[in-house]
Amino acid sequence: MKRLKIGLTLLACLLVVVATAQAQDGKPVPYQEGLHYAVINGAPATTSGPMELVEAFSYLCTHCNTFEPYVNAWKKRKPDHVEFKRLPVVFGRGSWEMYARGYITAEMMNLPEAAHSAMMDRLWKENNIMRSMEELADFYSQFGADKNKFLATSSSFAVETRLMKDQQKVREYGITGTPTLILNGKYRISGNSALPSYDAMLDVVDFLIASERAGKPETGAAAN
Repeated sequence: MKRLKIGLTLLACLLVVVATAQAQDGKPVPYQEGLHYAVINGAPATTSGPMELVEAFSYLCTHCNTFEPYVNAWKKRKPDHVEFKRLPVVFGRGSWEMYARGYITAEMMNLPEAAHSAMMDRLWKENNIMRSMEELADFYSQFGADKNKFLATSSSFAVETRLMKDQQKVREYGITGTPTLILNGKYRISGNSALPSYDAMLDVVDFLIASERAGKPETGAAAN
């Protein structure tokens, strides 16, 4: 009985702490640093100009495919001052690197956005996996790419450099899984037990955008 009372007392104290962390200046804080998002160590100071939301992804990640309709819906309602970009990750996997190289090449050749959705559909709806750069070049030729130029560009110094810089960003941002969202190079949002859905992840993004816009990001618990 005594242990039960002690346990209830500790639980009550914990609830008080949580309630305090969720309130700031009398206003509820729906999302907390260290629980729903993380502040990236060594992040650059916020600068003027458009905010940037980056999706770390891989074409071979099934969760990234599932995330597509959610992020596409968000892009249609995003604020005008926020730009959306993608960051292809590799994680040391040869197959992931091939698709990352293909994505970067397509982007450098200014191929249409439709190629991205079509790639996801081919892999996950048609279950048609490509296993060489030649096959990728054939795929992107549907969207106006010259096959020989695509192959030459994919092995160019520019693509190699971009691929290397992108993977450096993956490490700097502390990305360990996909999809992960990075806002302004400062905040990392990824799915966890506190964010059980993709809608919740994007709600956190909206919250942080509004907080940054106001110039006073609201944080609750301490970051990891």
